[in-house]
Amino acid sequence: MPKKVHSHASKNRLITNIPIAQVGATMGDIQGMVFEGAKKFETIDYVYVVDKDNVLKGVISVKEFMSVRNMNVRVENVMKKDLIVAHPLTHQERLVYLALSHNIKAVPIVDKEGHLLGAVPYDALLKIFNEEAHEDMIKFGGIFHRVGKEFSVNGLSASEMVRHRLPWLVVGVLGGAVTASVVSGFENVLSHLIILAAFIPVLAYLGDAAGTQSETLIVRSIALNPNLSLRAYFIKEFMVACVLALICGLLLGAVVIVGWGDPLVGAIVGISMFLSIIAAIFFSTVLPILFSKVNQDPAFASGPFATMVSDIATILIYFVVASVLLGHYGLL
Repeated sequence: MPKKVHSHASKNRLITNIPIAQVGATMGDIQGMVFEGAKKFETIDYVYVVDKDNVLKGVISVKEFMSVRNMNVRVENVMKKDLIVAHPLTHQERLVYLALSHNIKAVPIVDKEGHLLGAVPYDALLKIFNEEAHEDMIKFGGIFHRVGKEFSVNGLSASEMVRHRLPWLVVGVLGGAVTASVVSGFENVLSHLIILAAFIPVLAYLGDAAGTQSETLIVRSIALNPNLSLRAYFIKEFMVACVLALICGLLLGAVVIVGWGDPLVGAIVGISMFLSIIAAIFFSTVLPILFSKVNQDPAFASGPFATMVSDIATILIYFVVASVLLGHYGLL
C-alpha cells in the first residue's frame, strides 16, 4: 500500500489515554474512575465499555452517565450499543464524515476483531477537517505542495511560490497549444460561418462548470466512502449528465435561434452543448476514479487537468458537429 495512504490513516490520530470501563461495572464505578483519572485522560467525552478481551461493546457519553441517579445501574443497561467505529487504516477524512453525520465528538478505533485500540478526539477531528479542506483547495487550484505541509503565501519565498504553481500552468500551456491546433484544423469551418467563433467561450465555460460540479462530488464521495460502488455511481452520474446536457443544449440552442435568427447555428450550438456537457462530466468523473484505482489522490485529476481535457473535448466536439451539419446542408 502506498506510503501516502498510511500518512492519512486514522491510526496516526488516535489517543490511548481514554476512559475505559468493563462490562458489568456500575455507574458508580465509572463516575469514580472518571473523577480519579480526569487529569490523565486525554479526552473525557465518552467512556468506552469493553469485555474481558478488550472488545468494544458500547459507548456512554459523560453527559449521559452524569445524569444517571441510580449509581447501582450496570453500564450495559445505559450504554449505546449501536457503535460508530473506524479501523487503523481508515482514511482520516472519513473520521470527520462519521463524526459529522452521527453527531459524535470522538471516533473509537478498533481492529478487525473489534478490540479497542483508542479514539480520535474532537480536537484531532477539527484539525483533520482543516487539513483536508486546505489540501483539496490547493489541489483544485492546481498548486503542488507536500502532503502535510501547510501552504502559506506568507511562509514561502517568491521562488518557492513559482515552483509550487508552475507545473500545472505548463501543462495548461501544452493543453492550450493542443486546443489551438484543433481550432486551426477547422479554419475552413470558421471561414464559412464566422459567427461560430462567438460561442466557443460559452461552450467551454458551461462544460467546465458541469465538469467541476462532477469532479467535486466524486472526489468527496471517494474520500468519504471507501466502499463506494463506482459502477453504480458512474451510471447515476451519466443519467444526471444526460438530463443536464439536454436542458442546457435546448436552452442555449433556443437562445441562439431567437437572438441570432439562425436555426442552423442554433442546432450546431445546441447539439454541441449537449455532447460537450456529457463529455465534460464523463471525464471529470472517470479521471478521479482512475486515479483512485492506481492509489493516487483523486483530487490530482481535478482542477486544471480536468479543465484542460474538458476544453479540448468541447472544442473538438463543437467543430465536428459544425462540419457535419454544414456539410449536410451543402454549406461546406
